[in-house]
Amino acid sequence: MTEIPAPPWRTGKRPVRQPLSQDAIVAAAIRVLDAEGLDAVSMRRVAQELGTGPASLYAHVANKDELYELMLDAVVGETVEEAERAVSEPDWQQGARRIARAGRDALRRHRDLARVAMTGFPFAPNSMRVTESYLAILRGAGLPDQIVAWAVDRLALYVTADVLEGAYYYAKGWKTEEEAHAHLDQAAEYLRTLPAERFPHIVSMVDALMSGGSDERFEQGLDMILDGVAKYLP
Repeated sequence: MTEIPAPPWRTGKRPVRQPLSQDAIVAAAIRVLDAEGLDAVSMRRVAQELGTGPASLYAHVANKDELYELMLDAVVGETVEEAERAVSEPDWQQGARRIARAGRDALRRHRDLARVAMTGFPFAPNSMRVTESYLAILRGAGLPDQIVAWAVDRLALYVTADVLEGAYYYAKGWKTEEEAHAHLDQAAEYLRTLPAERFPHIVSMVDALMSGGSDERFEQGLDMILDGVAKYLP
C-alpha cells in the first residue's frame, strides 16, 4: 500500500525519549569524558548529552562525586573478565602482569579518568572483583598476607600513576607518543647544558634517563615491582 505523506502543517512524530537510568547516565558521562576530558563532565553537561535537565539526573546519581565513582567502576568493569582469567595463570607473576596491563589499557582508553582512580578507594563492585583476583594470585603464590595486601596497593598505584602521566601529556596537547618524544628531546638538550660539576650524574646519564617508550618503561617497572615482591616468598 502506498504511504500517504503527512500534510505540511503537521509536526510529525517526535522520537520517544529513552527512560533515564543510572547506567544510561554513566554511559553518557563516559562519552563526554572521552570526547572532552574529565573537567567537562558535570551533571549539567551529562544532562545535555541525554537531552534532559540536570534535576532529572539526581534521582539516579547523588552528585558529581558519585558520578565520577560510577564512571571509574564502569571502566574498571572492562578489565574484570581478564582479571578473573588471570587467576588461573600457572605463573603468579604473569597473572599479576595480566591484571596490571588490563587496568592500564582500560584507563588509557578514557583519557584523564586516572585522576579519579588516584584519589578514590576501590570499594565499588568491579574494583573489588579485580582486587579479589589480585589477592588470589599473590596469596596463591605463598606470599605472606601483609605483603600481598601492600603489593596489590602498590601495583594499583603504579598503574594509575603511569596512566596519569600519559594523561598529562594529552592535556598538554600531545596526542601521540611521537609528539611527547619531541618535547622530551627538547628536555634532553636542556639537561645536557647543565653544569657538569654540579650535576655530574644527570649530565652523564641523559640518554639513559630519556630512553624507552611508555610501554617499555611500564613493563620494566612492573618487573622491578614483582621481582621485589618475589623476595618475600618463603
